[in-house]
Amino acid sequence: MKELQDRILKDGQVISTNILKVNKFINHQVDPVLMEHIGEDFANHFADKGITKVVTIESSGIAPALMAAAKMNVPLVILKKQPSKTLHNDLYQTQVTSFTTEKSYELTLARDVISEDDNILLIDDFMADGEAATGAIRLLRMAHATVAGIGILIEKSFQPGRRKINEQGYEVYSLARIKYMDEYQIDFIEEN
Repeated sequence: MKELQDRILKDGQVISTNILKVNKFINHQVDPVLMEHIGEDFANHFADKGITKVVTIESSGIAPALMAAAKMNVPLVILKKQPSKTLHNDLYQTQVTSFTTEKSYELTLARDVISEDDNILLIDDFMADGEAATGAIRLLRMAHATVAGIGILIEKSFQPGRRKINEQGYEVYSLARIKYMDEYQIDFIEEN
C-alpha cells in the first residue's frame, strides 16, 4: 500500500535495524484517515473469505482492525495482554513474548466471544518474529475457530515471521513489507 509506505518514509523513525517507531500515525497518535484506508484495503483483500469476526491484539492493532471490521460489517474482538477484573473466568490463555519489548505476557480471550462457527481475520500492526500472530492463532485454535487470513500493516521481511506463519498454513497479507532498514534508508518489497 503506497500510502502507508509513503507515511513510513515521512514519519517513521528507525531506532535500530530491527525497530521502527511509528508513534506519529499508528500507535501513539493515530491518523484516522490512514486507518480508514487501511481498513478498506484489508476488507477488499479478504472480501471472499467469509469473515465473521476481526481479531487483534491490544493495543496498536485496534484502530486498523476496527476500521476493517466496520468495512466488513462484522464485530471486532480484542485479545487482551493485561489481566482484568471483568475478564477473569472461562478464558483461553497463552504466553507470548513481544519482539519490541522483549517481555512475556499472557494473551487472553474470553470463551464466549469466539466460537467454532467463526471465520477470523487476524490483524496486527507489525510482524517481526511472528510470535504475536502465533500466540493469537493458538488462542483461536483453542476456540476451534477458523483463521481465514492474517493482515499486517508493517512486515519486517528480513525477520522470520512470515515464514513461521506460512509454515503453519496461513496466508499473510502485508500492506508494507520492509526488506531492509537503517537510520538512512528503508527499502520495501513491492509484491505481497
